[in-house]
Amino acid sequence: MSFFKKLFSTDKKETLDKSLEKSKNTFFSKLSKAVAGKSKVDDDVLDDLEEILVASDVGVNTTLKIISRIEKRVAEDKYLGTEELNQILREEIGSLLSETNTGEATEFEIPKDKKPYVLMVVGVNGVGKTTTIGKLAYQFKKAGYKVVLGAADTFRAAAIDQLQVWADRVDVPIVRQNMGSDPASVAFDTLQSAVAQDADIVIIDTAGRLHNKINLMNELTKVKRVMQKVVTDAPHDVLLVLDGSTGQNAFEQAKQFTAATEVTSLAVTKLDGTAKGGVVIGISDQFQIPVKYIGVGEGIEDLQVFNKYEFVDSFFK
Repeated sequence: MSFFKKLFSTDKKETLDKSLEKSKNTFFSKLSKAVAGKSKVDDDVLDDLEEILVASDVGVNTTLKIISRIEKRVAEDKYLGTEELNQILREEIGSLLSETNTGEATEFEIPKDKKPYVLMVVGVNGVGKTTTIGKLAYQFKKAGYKVVLGAADTFRAAAIDQLQVWADRVDVPIVRQNMGSDPASVAFDTLQSAVAQDADIVIIDTAGRLHNKINLMNELTKVKRVMQKVVTDAPHDVLLVLDGSTGQNAFEQAKQFTAATEVTSLAVTKLDGTAKGGVVIGISDQFQIPVKYIGVGEGIEDLQVFNKYEFVDSFFK
């Protein structure tokens, strides 16, 4: 499998390159120091590489997998020069991402046989959840889909108002009730409205609190059950939004949410602000949940579908 496919437009690719620049520069400056003066990949180089990957928020378990794969190649090839290490890393990380059956998409698309396609979005407050929903609505509308938003994060008035701002900005309909309303009731009304409008996709914002996992679990289960009264197989996708800039904290949130509900895809935001781009690799591998979208900047266009070929290419450019 080639990891040199050119799948993105030049503009999209440049945005991705730029967003991963800090992660890449930090990673390679450390790698350069580790291999300085060494001609071959030996145990010392691998030990240093292990430290660098962990420090890059790839995560311990995923790092050990990568090191194991490189050790195998060193054993098979008998001699590996340090100048080849970049290429080997690129290939092995790309191969690892392939195993999660993730990152093949290049455009914002939904299955043709689900109408309306129901996307339920979860994530703690502050990770960029509502912003991600707004940008998704923009991208899907731009792709020609009819979109309806549902403000079912009724715990905070700010969440409802923020989603309204995005609905107005993108010019898509929103279903909302007052703060403190039953989230399941909002979800039910949203789906009824979407069916009546012959919408293609419904995006439901849900509660962003984790202080009591049992309450969260019960609430999300109820929202799902009530939605199924309108669309029998809803939700078609449960998208967990994680803040990539928090590194290991994002792992912890993924662990908590996957325990509370069935998460089927991930969006990792704020990859442009810090040197923690490696978190995408680790989360994708550890949870075996596909990363579908990545946030690569603050602009309305700066949400991209996650494509493993382009991501690995940008990271190891």
